[in-house]
Amino acid sequence: MSLFKGKKVLVTGGAGFIGSALVKRLVSEGAQPRVIDNLWRGSLKNLVTPEGAEVINLKRSFTKADLTDYRKCLKLLRGADWVYHLADVVGGVQFVFSNESFVFRQNLIINSNVLSACVENGVPNYIYVGTACSYPKQLQMSYGIAALKEDQAYPAEPESSYGWSKLMGEYEAELAQRSGKIRVGLLRLHNVYGPGSYFEGDRAQVLPSLIRKAIKFPEEKFIVWGCGSQYRDFVYIDDVVEALILMAKRGMNKGLIQVGSEKATTVKELADAIVKVSGKPIKAVFDTGKPEGDRGRIAVCEKARRILGWKPSVDLDEGLKRTYQWVSAKL
Repeated sequence: MSLFKGKKVLVTGGAGFIGSALVKRLVSEGAQPRVIDNLWRGSLKNLVTPEGAEVINLKRSFTKADLTDYRKCLKLLRGADWVYHLADVVGGVQFVFSNESFVFRQNLIINSNVLSACVENGVPNYIYVGTACSYPKQLQMSYGIAALKEDQAYPAEPESSYGWSKLMGEYEAELAQRSGKIRVGLLRLHNVYGPGSYFEGDRAQVLPSLIRKAIKFPEEKFIVWGCGSQYRDFVYIDDVVEALILMAKRGMNKGLIQVGSEKATTVKELADAIVKVSGKPIKAVFDTGKPEGDRGRIAVCEKARRILGWKPSVDLDEGLKRTYQWVSAKL
């Protein structure tokens, strides 16, 4: 029998990219998911199948709410058996670095409110989703490969306020766990991509943004931000959802666990791979005047393998094909 069968599982940010994929999986696991989302980045379309069927009953099981309001948090999280906390303020490199104070403050308040409401309501299980952006800047500023383990987040010095805010969310969750009042799962993600990802505007991240540019070429130039030598650890959405489910089954109160592909892909290699998938005669233009963020890091997933029994199943070539097809259908 599924761990989630008949359980009330609340997903904050559940109309977003990762959240909506998780909700679909929870439904298949027999759970009774509820979603809270302010729809800043998320969309109700993410909770509707291509055939037009609602993944959950949107009238009964979806709430549009601002999680910076603690009273609302306290009311909405009441009665949950599990809370997956994915809601945060994030975007592409340009958005994050142009709105540092806003991003930091909003995420601190959201994280603290959701966790505090869980504890006050006696919610037994809380899973927090962090980010590899929380690793120290000095470990990510070389073009040499930085393979990082979970405990290398300290001494702390994230490059962005987003990384700082997400690190503080991890820390506060650890404090709550130590109190003995709630069971906690901590999952730190590297660069997640796949169908459902954001590909438009300054909230889009590099991979889906480049796919959109390739699809629109030659009407839109295929401009790549930075020199292309910066690299990332790309992990496919289905593998991330599997890790989220395994965290509930095997990872509660077992410390921070990260997931990624453990493979470094430079942005230039990514651009070349996307051009290959497109089948178009595209020549990338690298704009070194644009921000490129940190130079890179990849995950060491020993804990994920040992504790969760997790490993990625979708490689980048296959994931790019699936994502390219999905974005093409949306444009």
